[in-house]
Amino acid sequence: MRPINSPTGRSPGPSRTSSAQQVATVGLTALAPVSWGTTYAVTTQLLPPGHPLFAGLMRALPAGLLALAISRVLPSRDWWWKAALLGMLNIGVFFPLLFLAAERLPGGVAATLGAVQPLLVAGLGVVVLRDRPTTWRLIWGVIGVVGVGCVVLGPAARLDTVGILAGLGGTATMAGGVVLTKRWGRPPGVGPLTLAGWQLTFGGLLLLPLALAVEGVPQGIDAGSAVGYLWLGSMGGLIAYTLWFRGIGKLPVGASAPLVLLSPLVATILGVVLGESLGLLQCLGFALALTALLAAQFNRPKPSDRRTSDGPRVSGAGGGRPSGEWVRGERIPEGRST
Repeated sequence: MRPINSPTGRSPGPSRTSSAQQVATVGLTALAPVSWGTTYAVTTQLLPPGHPLFAGLMRALPAGLLALAISRVLPSRDWWWKAALLGMLNIGVFFPLLFLAAERLPGGVAATLGAVQPLLVAGLGVVVLRDRPTTWRLIWGVIGVVGVGCVVLGPAARLDTVGILAGLGGTATMAGGVVLTKRWGRPPGVGPLTLAGWQLTFGGLLLLPLALAVEGVPQGIDAGSAVGYLWLGSMGGLIAYTLWFRGIGKLPVGASAPLVLLSPLVATILGVVLGESLGLLQCLGFALALTALLAAQFNRPKPSDRRTSDGPRVSGAGGGRPSGEWVRGERIPEGRST
């Protein structure tokens, strides 16, 4: 028997539930790059200047140790080196480069460099995951890079070679971390909080001797600096990475990577609030990058699929339709086919 309210005899429940779950997953995962977009404003407004290694250390190690204390789970034998490598890519190398770019570039310019990450992830995905990106997402990835170029090379941008290289280097290391995280997943029984704790701890331990030997402890840590470190370690660190690793595990790699474009959106808005200005070319680039982010979340409809205004999708394959379906607004009676 068919449900009374379903002309096709199919229950809409599971499909709608699946779509709602995916939307919720995308929304929660997007909170991570949104919080990362605040890094640039927090760095320039609250943190002591000239200490990117120490800032990365304070963002990573306390949050990682807290996660380990909560989960009380250590890596298994074959996961020690994997967690260490992921911690180096996603945390230990990425954080210092991120803070260095934040100190030397306007927030919107520094964050928008991350828009090249979807293309890097797509390229690495072909090699590591044997995952060929769809033409649709690849095109929008290129458009996102064009938008980045407009923002970075706009007349109002303050180009700094070291800052640009740091931003691109951080993007490359995180792209590698995203691909390897997708390939290895999580060990059985290990949640995203535990995985985030492993990586934050390993990354923080990598930064600890470097920060103390190269920079030392900043002299001007006041209440504002403490608030900045707390925000970056909690929302920008433990919470963000827990949501991020959860999303990477559930979403296709081509759908999760473009979410990093939310980081420049937030950073640019905060930069404008703090007095930065964008030229016309930069605004155009920003719009292109944001459009690429949104478009990459959808798959291009297949040419063989077509919809009618009154009924469900009709496949172009095959010469007939089973009875009981709706075609061009008319229901085919039982026992008949088109």
